[in-house]
Amino acid sequence: MLAAISRKIQQAWYEKHFLLWLLLPVSLAFRSLTGLRRLAYLSGYKTIVPSPCPVIVVGNINVGGSGKSPLVICLVEHLKTLGYRPGIVSRGYGGTAPAYPCAVDEQSNPAQVGDEPWMMQRRTGLPCVVDPVRPRGIQYLYDHFDCDIIISDDGLQHYAMARDIEIVVLDGQRHLGNGFCLPAGPLREPASRLDSVDFVVVNGGKVTLSQYAMSLSVEGLYPLAEFNEPEGEPVPFKMNEKVHAVAGIGNPQRFFDTLTTLGCDVDERPYPDHYQFSGEELKFNDNYKIALTEKDAVKCLGYDIDNAYYLKVNAKLEMPFWIALQEKLKSLN
Repeated sequence: MLAAISRKIQQAWYEKHFLLWLLLPVSLAFRSLTGLRRLAYLSGYKTIVPSPCPVIVVGNINVGGSGKSPLVICLVEHLKTLGYRPGIVSRGYGGTAPAYPCAVDEQSNPAQVGDEPWMMQRRTGLPCVVDPVRPRGIQYLYDHFDCDIIISDDGLQHYAMARDIEIVVLDGQRHLGNGFCLPAGPLREPASRLDSVDFVVVNGGKVTLSQYAMSLSVEGLYPLAEFNEPEGEPVPFKMNEKVHAVAGIGNPQRFFDTLTTLGCDVDERPYPDHYQFSGEELKFNDNYKIALTEKDAVKCLGYDIDNAYYLKVNAKLEMPFWIALQEKLKSLN
């Protein structure tokens, strides 16, 4: 019931439903409070905790998914090729770790550290720490893993955390919805916040001269049963083959559309972002294949599910972004 209501509200944000105007007074109050909170840090009234090394924040100004995790993975892998020793800090949304900071490794439980941090550490093999108090997590990475640059997965609005570079990821399909702040719209901060960040990356769709294009390339559909096998092979699907597409991400429609372009006949099963599936919810009374996002697959590894597969994607950015980022990094020295 709550999941259905959540989907309806988010759908209304991006369809610009007229009834949301009734919430505009609350949105204006929210916008004022967020602005005052940021000003309190920028003016020195509230303390920004210094970081021991450069910090790059990859975040967004709207709720829901926009492609941050693939970009973080792409970013840390690129930094490693440049000779950096990157680490990842994350809040670990939805996790229930017994203590923080909590280092993520192959033995970690995704339910404790969060699905996204677990996936990012698995994909990159690089140090990753979850901590709701991000400055503490950054210090832990620096002290215990000898990192010389930290990527914060989300945390744009965590102003107690010092940062050197801000990257905002926008969904090129949904953009900023109706442009209102919560709860009348999807924005955590007003659209004008984009003017103060270092890079605006658009995941799919058109870009302006000041923005950078990102695309997600499909690596393939892999068996869930072979999730922990690094040398697994993607499985070919027959054209027009029906699949149950299950997604608990910020923008499930992007996942469904990707499967459609691969030739699948998609039975769409959307759930709220970070939804914790039960094994029964992933059992269907037929023999059709089940397709999951990689992030959702992390939460389903312990379930006895036949014919389940996950979609693996990689972020790609064009050379102008990497050149501009490298120039920005040089200016920090």
